[in-house]
Amino acid sequence: MGRAPRRDLLAGLTVAIVALPLALGFGVSSGLGAEAGLATAVIAGALAAVFGGSNLQVSGPTGAMTVVLVPIVAQYGTSGVLMVGLIAGLMLIGLALARAGRHMAYIPASVVEGFTLGIACVIGLQQVPNALGVAEPEGDKVLVVTWHALQEIMKAPNWTAPALAGGVVVVMLAGARWRPTIPFSIVAVIAATLTVQLFHLDAAPIGDLPAGLPAPSLGFVDLSAFGSLLAPAVAVAALAALESLLSAQVADGMTVEQQHDPDKELFGQGLANIAAPLFGGVPATGAIARTAVNVRTGASSRLAALAHAAVLAVIVFAAAPLVSRIPLAALAGVLIATAIRMVEVGSLRAMAKATRADAIVLVLTAAATLVLDLVYAVIIGLVVAGALALRAVARQARMDQVDFRPDLPGEHSEEEHALLAEHIVAYRIDGPLFFAGAHRFLLELSEVADVRVVILRMSRVTTLDATGALVLKDAVEKLNRRGIAVMTSGIRPGQRQALDSVGALDVLRLEGREYATTPEAIAGARKHLEHAGLLDPHPRYHPHHPRKATR
Repeated sequence: MGRAPRRDLLAGLTVAIVALPLALGFGVSSGLGAEAGLATAVIAGALAAVFGGSNLQVSGPTGAMTVVLVPIVAQYGTSGVLMVGLIAGLMLIGLALARAGRHMAYIPASVVEGFTLGIACVIGLQQVPNALGVAEPEGDKVLVVTWHALQEIMKAPNWTAPALAGGVVVVMLAGARWRPTIPFSIVAVIAATLTVQLFHLDAAPIGDLPAGLPAPSLGFVDLSAFGSLLAPAVAVAALAALESLLSAQVADGMTVEQQHDPDKELFGQGLANIAAPLFGGVPATGAIARTAVNVRTGASSRLAALAHAAVLAVIVFAAAPLVSRIPLAALAGVLIATAIRMVEVGSLRAMAKATRADAIVLVLTAAATLVLDLVYAVIIGLVVAGALALRAVARQARMDQVDFRPDLPGEHSEEEHALLAEHIVAYRIDGPLFFAGAHRFLLELSEVADVRVVILRMSRVTTLDATGALVLKDAVEKLNRRGIAVMTSGIRPGQRQALDSVGALDVLRLEGREYATTPEAIAGARKHLEHAGLLDPHPRYHPHHPRKATR
């Protein structure tokens, strides 16, 4: 299945070690228990790996999905959650057949960052009762539940659970800085469990786990409840689609050769979410953190994700009694540390500095995620981002449409024909480069072939936001990794703030490849080719120029 099966198996083992405490913790947090989290990680993880659209994606229970499931469990109970997962899986397959996956590329980066920040806050706050060792207070609003939990611990202080949770958080965060390759989450959980057992501390454990997966069953299906469960199922399906495709996109960005199929990924996630409830599992999505670990440890095929699911299955069958002794406070610490690590301060700062509109969208999306729910948060973020983007376009004096294309053959001067013969191509970017059109620009540049130097003429870019700057940076890095040098000309002063905030200017300035004018960029391109020994002393016109982009 893979070109490096040993490396894939090692990556799968590493991901399983990282995923075990997360699967247990998210299962407990959802309200269905640790066994539900393990069942999801095994069943959904295996099916999504086989039928999904990404070779590197690792799927299972996630914090974002847990946030959505908590109020569903409170209102509809365990059978309601299983039914919701089944309906959501069918919806995901419907989205895949409708080829809706490609449209996820239009979600602005500021919405994604705000969404992630809000999720991290909710996950952390959800763990407060277990971290403090108090009973779960009534309510489905995380801020209210957290406040009641704090009041409970002040009435009857017991610092064993807070000490365990705090110790796990410190070990994970400090360990990640000291030795990033070591899975300190499992190290911290083992240490906390041994401490409780050796010193007979008063800390609530996970409790008994079944020694194996339950037999598949449709006993939870209640067709009469379909109408009332439809709205929660839409929310679960929307979140599963959004998080899975974002995770697959992150995996693509971490590699050069991999490219996921968004519609196939939705199909795989749909099958996974249909199967998981049959074994008592919670709804699943692609897991960004576990997928990133998979890529960093050298995975190159689906074998790694399958190995991760197989290792977790072995743990379920062979080590259930040991796993059952893990303190709930230790799992709470794992999830709190995970929530903290989800917050990329540098990315948030860059997004807030890019434009005022990006900052507004980020803050509104994060606040809505914390106060309302995740689906409403994404809707609010998209509406506000769209309104601000349209306002920015409307402010432009000209009505030029976005047009990312090389000059048409009939418009080439003799100089430009010579450039094509030398494998140099100049792109003129007209109009706004923002979230609605930036991804098409990335796709066009990614398909450049038989070219040694690309010149980006940016003097006619009218609007540039953080998403456009990030996509431009990603495109330049991908071309550079393929040995294609990128020169730029005509960057306007107003564009520099967004480019600089996300680090795009540092990439564009590589080896002095930013120029004020196109002729200077052409001269720099020829100088680069001459220095590299790639300049043909007797060039002739080459017909294979990059494919013409469509409007």
